[in-house]
Amino acid sequence: MKKKQQHPGGGADPWPHGTPLGGAPPGLGSWKRRVPLLPFLRFSLRDYGFCMATLLVFCLGSLFYQLSGGPPRFLLDLRQYLGNSTYLDDHGPPPSKVLPFPSQVVYNRVGKCGSRTVVLLLRILSEKHGFNLVTSDIHNKTRLTKNEQMELIKNISTAEQPYLFTRHVHFLNFSRFGGDQPVYINIIRDPVNRFLSNYFFRRFGDWRGEQNHMIRTPSMRQEERYLDINECILENYPECSNPRLFYIIPYFCGQHPRCREPGEWALERAKLNVNENFLLVGILEELEDVLLLLERFLPHYFKGVLSIYKDPEHRKLGNMTVTVKKTVPSPEAVQILYQRMRYEYEFYHYVKEQFHLLKRKFGLKSHVSRPPLRPQFFIPTPLETEEPIDDEEQDDEKWLEDIYKRNQQVSLEFFLRSLKLDSSQDIKQVIWNLSSVH
Repeated sequence: MKKKQQHPGGGADPWPHGTPLGGAPPGLGSWKRRVPLLPFLRFSLRDYGFCMATLLVFCLGSLFYQLSGGPPRFLLDLRQYLGNSTYLDDHGPPPSKVLPFPSQVVYNRVGKCGSRTVVLLLRILSEKHGFNLVTSDIHNKTRLTKNEQMELIKNISTAEQPYLFTRHVHFLNFSRFGGDQPVYINIIRDPVNRFLSNYFFRRFGDWRGEQNHMIRTPSMRQEERYLDINECILENYPECSNPRLFYIIPYFCGQHPRCREPGEWALERAKLNVNENFLLVGILEELEDVLLLLERFLPHYFKGVLSIYKDPEHRKLGNMTVTVKKTVPSPEAVQILYQRMRYEYEFYHYVKEQFHLLKRKFGLKSHVSRPPLRPQFFIPTPLETEEPIDDEEQDDEKWLEDIYKRNQQVSLEFFLRSLKLDSSQDIKQVIWNLSSVH
């Protein structure tokens, strides 16, 4: 009978089936047995075939991915089976930031409606909130050809989001050219105020520099530059008559040729676009409320805008954009302007009514009293809303109010004569009689 093997210290062998991997523990002297330290390098032919088959599968999968523009279905199923987390998910580049909604905003600003003030605010806000403010060096081309529309829409749509694009340009229909329709915003003002402000701005500029007007209109002749506003209106100069006076509505009607023709078609189309494509159309005379609503609707762009606007340092910059050398036209001239701009006023009052309705929904009070009943040819009452601008600009913007006050008695007497009534008769009784008839 064979004796059991004993180790040098005596007793039975503690590892009768061989020494453990890595050899015997220290202290057993020269008796310990050595085995290979990397036994996993030894594999069978079956293991080799399995590795090669796996490599072939992934090579074919990579080939299918490149040929079809995406991963094959079985690789997607394999990823779902193994789990959605991969090394690239955990260690790759950070995921793209979540874009605010809306991430595409267009401010096709109407000229002489506070746009320079708003653009100054946007420059501050873009640095503060990190959105992409896209501006344009083209200021006087609002009407575009079809190719120009396509090119501009392409340039806007490829801008880094979130973006806010601003330029003096009539409404663009992005969806017509296969683009995503952005959200529009805009601001308008009393049409006569806007026209007169533009008339003198083209000639004499603003407080930013005495020679500012020479840079903007270098080719304007001296007799045209110093043309009296009353003569321009009463003598029916092109600048003071239609279609030049038909200015605000095309910004909302669009690029169609009929949008530049004063009439019901352009007016109704402009109203339709306001309802369908514009998030907000504000009134310059109530600019603080406009900024407050923009802050609520578009917080990623306008958060904190009201506090910036009220800052004294910003007010100083805003004063530099006030038009200089305004003169007061005669009541007769203003009356003619109002009659020539009746479509502009119908649109202005429509937008104003929608804006006040929006304010009421958000609990903002409109401090504008309802104008009294008066004939259509009467000059509109002056704006009774306290304008959210400092004292110096308030005096500049209220210059038309004196015209309305001085002209009120003249218009009243003209109205009474047209009705063959005595001018001493009580106006309340006249209005009561008119309302009773209708």
